[in-house]
Amino acid sequence: MAIGIINYGMGNIASIKNAFEALGADTFLVETPEMLKDAERIILPGVGAFSAAMQHLNEEKWIPAIQHAVYEQKRPLLGICLGMQLLLTSGDEGGTCAGLGLIDGEVKHLQLSDPALRIPHMGWNEVDYTAESPLFKGIPDQSDFYFVHSYAAVTKSDDDVIARTQYGGDFVVAIARDHVFGVQFHPEKSSTAGRKLLQNFLEYMPC
Repeated sequence: MAIGIINYGMGNIASIKNAFEALGADTFLVETPEMLKDAERIILPGVGAFSAAMQHLNEEKWIPAIQHAVYEQKRPLLGICLGMQLLLTSGDEGGTCAGLGLIDGEVKHLQLSDPALRIPHMGWNEVDYTAESPLFKGIPDQSDFYFVHSYAAVTKSDDDVIARTQYGGDFVVAIARDHVFGVQFHPEKSSTAGRKLLQNFLEYMPC
């Protein structure tokens, strides 16, 4: 099974690639939209600002290729960190702009109830499952995952939310719709639980 990691210039490519290869996955970097057709599973990484990432995706013609892979070819996709945020309808970071629109919702700056807490939210946090998902198969509820972010998803429907966490308030950290998944945390940096999540994505079979 070929795992394609989209390389659009704003991703934490090396650690994700290494994590999948440690699981025995056949992994390659998708350097152009045309290469996406060869990926049986797609990873959308991301580090940086929402608007800058969408500018890259627009200018390099990634958007129609991603949409074709998801909607027409039914390829499972996992967005990680900023990559999860890009799945939504729009985001505010760097100025409001449209996202990929694969899941309805917005990306907003974290609003914390405790002024003593710092932004970005950085470090380990327990994750609470809100719906059953193949992504979390065999991973105990309230497992710790590693986060680095200042913005978070606000989905239009709770039906698209599969996990949340607490950090100066409650916010969404994992989303799913059909064969599209997104996680706000970094599974490639999240030890045993993170490795299991990536393995679950490898083993996921769309209906």
